[in-house]
Amino acid sequence: MDDIAGKTFDVVIIGSGPAGLTAALYAARADLSPIVFEGPEPGGQLMTTTDVENYPGYPEGVMGPKMMQDFREQASRFGADCRYGFVDNVDFSKRPYKLSVDEKTEVFAKSIIISTGASAKWLHLESEQKLRGKGVSACATCDGAFFRDQHVIVVGGGDTAMEEATFLTKFASKVTVIHRRDELRASKAMQTRAFNNDKIEFMWDSELIEVLGDKVVEGAIIRNRKNDEETTLDDVTGVFIAIGHKPNTDLFKDVLTMDDVGYIQTKGQSTETDLPGIFACGDAMDAVYRQAVTAAGTGCKAALDAERFLAEDDIGEEAIAEEHWK
Repeated sequence: MDDIAGKTFDVVIIGSGPAGLTAALYAARADLSPIVFEGPEPGGQLMTTTDVENYPGYPEGVMGPKMMQDFREQASRFGADCRYGFVDNVDFSKRPYKLSVDEKTEVFAKSIIISTGASAKWLHLESEQKLRGKGVSACATCDGAFFRDQHVIVVGGGDTAMEEATFLTKFASKVTVIHRRDELRASKAMQTRAFNNDKIEFMWDSELIEVLGDKVVEGAIIRNRKNDEETTLDDVTGVFIAIGHKPNTDLFKDVLTMDDVGYIQTKGQSTETDLPGIFACGDAMDAVYRQAVTAAGTGCKAALDAERFLAEDDIGEEAIAEEHWK
């Protein structure tokens, strides 16, 4: 990182999933010479995804890591500087903004695009982690079509779980919802929809304790929390964990406006945040869609917003309005 220490960039992009790399592509083509700090998980969540069949331009489908490699190569072709590095601090008090990378390198940015993504919450079972992308998923929209006429389980009891379970009935022959309590946390409307679906069954007061299989999911062991009785579902081929997502936005807490979960709030249809020259895109600000194609779309918007901002703004050593920090 010595080659960039102390330098000021027009655009610094934090994160390297579909949103960040699309932002890098657009910013690079606009001759803004963006630098991308890829973060602790270069490529984002798609690096743990096997077949991606719902992204335009890949009629035969594509492996998640290969798609992200393509994104990176395309952005780099136009001059984006994509490099491994973790942004651990940003000084938002004045412009240009000062960023610390890997706790040792300081760079400056006239504008910043936040594309740090979100991470699915997992149960942290060893078997669950081993079979992620091999039958264990946290995205029914992404992977549901792989389980046509099969028995799958959904773990969770909130709106996300009910939405996932209902969606999966389009493909699966049976969906079993595993929930730790004896009633759902989901909204009444979502509950009614799930209860009225003949393909959905419920295992109450239960928890997933092991996913069976070596190379792919071949079953699941469920334990009743009240009597400790264990049940083996040996016909299950898919396990969907639906206990929520956490946006990777802790770095911006108490600085940018967020919802109660941590998703960054942007202004209207734009990607603008509370601070001038700070833009957010992808799963860091999208609590609804969370798809690669929508993330890429917001990455495009963020780069265009940054380009317009830089064209109209004369940035010097400018203090941020004190009102923001009150």
